[in-house]
Amino acid sequence: MIHNFNAGPSILPKEVFEKASHAILNYNNSELSILEIGHRSPNFVEILEEARNLVKELLHLDDDHEVLFLQGGASTQFFQIPMNLLNENETAAYTDTGTWAAKAIKEAKLFGNVFISGSSKETNYTSIPKNLTIPSETKYLHLTSNETISGTQWKNIPYECGVPLVADMSSDIFSRVLDFNKFDIIYAGAQKNMGAAGVTLVIINKHCLGKVDRSIPTMMDYRNHIQENNLLNTPPVFAIYVALLTLRWIKQQGGVPAMEKINQQKAALIYDTIEKYSLFQSIAAKEDRSIMNATFTISDKSLEEKFLNYCTQENIIGIKGHRTVGGFRVSLYNALPLESVQFLTKIMCSFADSN
Repeated sequence: MIHNFNAGPSILPKEVFEKASHAILNYNNSELSILEIGHRSPNFVEILEEARNLVKELLHLDDDHEVLFLQGGASTQFFQIPMNLLNENETAAYTDTGTWAAKAIKEAKLFGNVFISGSSKETNYTSIPKNLTIPSETKYLHLTSNETISGTQWKNIPYECGVPLVADMSSDIFSRVLDFNKFDIIYAGAQKNMGAAGVTLVIINKHCLGKVDRSIPTMMDYRNHIQENNLLNTPPVFAIYVALLTLRWIKQQGGVPAMEKINQQKAALIYDTIEKYSLFQSIAAKEDRSIMNATFTISDKSLEEKFLNYCTQENIIGIKGHRTVGGFRVSLYNALPLESVQFLTKIMCSFADSN
């Protein structure tokens, strides 16, 4: 058995693979592959509508929030959001909590002014800023709910920030219960927690749109996608289908509350193991540790390669830390079974005891 801790693209439920592979050969007994059905055909329209409705159901979204499945990844949303929400002479507030937040900040500066409401740069992004400054004239506040590289996560969401709230939830969407209706825009690449690479979930409060002066290219204007029911152009049919299968699986498991419960168990197991041995050193501040990406180092750097090789021999893959941080990163996404975390921690204990 392979124990897959990759940070993304990452593990998916086995039944999703099985159903998706069957659909490649014969979707819904149509004698057509899911890869060749028309994107405006009844077969795909049903897929799209069920996926959108499941997102609304699982996140308890109200009627003001529209659900879109777009392309271009979260990286496209870094600039599409300010393009739709921010005039050139206006200011948006951003929190600087790591690599992905910094990328979003860089793109937003192309469309208006950026005010840094809070930053953890001085701690090398090992924590989440606690005291935010949000000028009343800012058009929105942007945060990255979970930083996959440094392994930090917002525990206390600033719902009452006084301005529209925007969040990149690429690595923790559907993993924990939040008040999702308090966000004006949520975006998430699918490849970590809700499907395969190639589609991006975007949730928008439609009332925040249509307030900028600039001309927006047709494909970049959220209103056009909403008006055309997510069929403005050919969507990524197969990626949306895999997302649908994953959303069905989440619902079958008990929804987001059930996901949060098991994710908390997995995170507690890995962090307890890290704290048990002086050999392992957690990277993120304890109060800000992510339940999706646990990051740690080994106090004796000469043992890092040995530990990595030991894990590889035991069929544990994807735990090498990001090149900018080093050390190790254990990704605990929804589809990762508790048994894999139990096995990894057993290996960690064995390694620590013998070194």
